[in-house]
Amino acid sequence: MKIAVNTRLLLHGRLEGIGWFSYENLKRITTAHPEHQFYFIFDRPYHQEFIFSDNVTPIVAGPQARHPVLYYIWFEFTVKRLLKRIGADLFLSPDGYLPLRSKVPSVTVFHDLNFEHYPADLPRAERWYYRRYFRKYAAKADRIATVSEFSKMDINRQYGTNPDKIDVVFNGANEAYHPVDESVKEKTREKYTGGRPYFFFVGSLHPRKNLVNLFRAFDLYRKESNDNAVLLIAGAKKWWTGDIAAVFENMQFKDDVIFSGRLETSEMRNVMGSAVALTYVSYFEGFGIPIVEAFRCGTPVITSNVTSMPEIGGDAVLLIDPFKPEEISAAMHKMANDLPLREKLIDAGSRRAGIFTWDKSAERLWNTMERVLRERAGYRPEK
Repeated sequence: MKIAVNTRLLLHGRLEGIGWFSYENLKRITTAHPEHQFYFIFDRPYHQEFIFSDNVTPIVAGPQARHPVLYYIWFEFTVKRLLKRIGADLFLSPDGYLPLRSKVPSVTVFHDLNFEHYPADLPRAERWYYRRYFRKYAAKADRIATVSEFSKMDINRQYGTNPDKIDVVFNGANEAYHPVDESVKEKTREKYTGGRPYFFFVGSLHPRKNLVNLFRAFDLYRKESNDNAVLLIAGAKKWWTGDIAAVFENMQFKDDVIFSGRLETSEMRNVMGSAVALTYVSYFEGFGIPIVEAFRCGTPVITSNVTSMPEIGGDAVLLIDPFKPEEISAAMHKMANDLPLREKLIDAGSRRAGIFTWDKSAERLWNTMERVLRERAGYRPEK
């Protein structure tokens, strides 16, 4: 069978949430199914690391889809034309977008519907495009994969999509994440914080990541504690808004907030594994991969009691109300001072990490793809 895949977010050295989902799943699916031919459709020159096996054929076709107008052109004209030329039996789109006028059976992956709940967090053009077209993509897809039970029910509530059409395909965490020893922790703290203990945040610096209340909480924590802990932030300032900047500039302890920028996986493991705790206090997440990465690193987690985070964290996290800085601050105090609590959460996190692996994710996503192939394209798997 010929399977075409939207791979526009496989960007060398710049993989983020959806990019990692694409990378980890496609690497496993293509190598596990040499009986099929995969066509990876890129919107810019690709890196050879993304051609995972001999049954992958890369295709580069513009324009680069990085703006709502270009999204439309790329999917409705470029991709539609390529699917016809390839003679594709299935189109997989890991970032949700689809060519609406194509008749090729499709599987799309919706990671979350944050734009439906917090539209003001996005630029006007992006907001308009997402709210106009993702409803249509949900109706167009033969099946939808999504990354949590929360997101499955959210798609049902927002778009009226039959839950039977939606499959949960959990994210995983990179196997490079694991606990580090004390010597690595000391060297990591010395490198980033001058040897001081730190709370850690990782993610795109987007409004929904709730840096505003994390900054307020850290100020409260430092005012009320006797330690000299710092707040270490890893991520690019792509969405650094005026509100975030204003709160940061007015912080009493802003000099104790350190921005590391984007980190490579091996360095991220050391930084995650050396933290007092991960402070992942978003007000909306479809999944929250850093929670599982922290579990694998043996780092306790403070996270939010809303959307998917209680589902992913289970009994291995300290839940807070993300809209109450005083609750976040209180959780930071507990993490810094309550050793039995830390040990309990670390132990629970280690056990829970086994639920979320990329092997399981790839198996679930392939099952969704195979179901569409079987129902729409007459495919019968080999026995």
